[in-house]
Amino acid sequence: MTDPMTAIMTRAALCLFGLALLAPAAAHAADTPPAAPAAVVASADSPAKALDPNKSAPSAIVASYRLGADDKVRVIVYGEDDITGEYAVNSTGKMSLPLVGEVQAAGLTIPELQLEIQQAYQNGYLKDPKVSAEVLNYRPFYILGEVMKPGTYPFENGLTVLKAVATAEGFTYRANTKRVYIKRPEETDEHEYPLTSTTLVAPGDTIRIGERFF
Repeated sequence: MTDPMTAIMTRAALCLFGLALLAPAAAHAADTPPAAPAAVVASADSPAKALDPNKSAPSAIVASYRLGADDKVRVIVYGEDDITGEYAVNSTGKMSLPLVGEVQAAGLTIPELQLEIQQAYQNGYLKDPKVSAEVLNYRPFYILGEVMKPGTYPFENGLTVLKAVATAEGFTYRANTKRVYIKRPEETDEHEYPLTSTTLVAPGDTIRIGERFF
């Protein structure tokens, strides 16, 4: 017959052995970071799908901004006061300048526009034009969905989604305040982003605030 104290000590030894086997697996699980949620892209006609990780974030798009209709640009041609002035990009994407007429502007960055203007004036008008340009007024942004006053509003530098929502007088009570959908002017689909205080808006963007699920 087994002594009771011996039986207790045997069971305790078995428990300690089992815990020793489980400890490495538990430590590995604790050290393994959770998988990051994938961003998604959705359109009105298609379900949400995984977003290409190489897709530009809003901040990158703002930094490499390309001109579009309704943008207003100040052009300086050094030593040429009759040419220096403020010019708007028209609905066809052109900018009308003295002497040279229309030059392409839509789709160009500011450095590309400067080169375009410089080449236009070099073609028989000015010997060595020095050109600089800056955006004065950007095209407006659009906000719709679960905000109090959906509509079109003027863009300003450093605009975030939260500022855009405030401009539209805030969220409705049905609004999803965690995610936002943004469609760029040059894109056909809207992309989903976390709605944070740093989520930037670019000129011409269409912002949609979705409805939360109760």
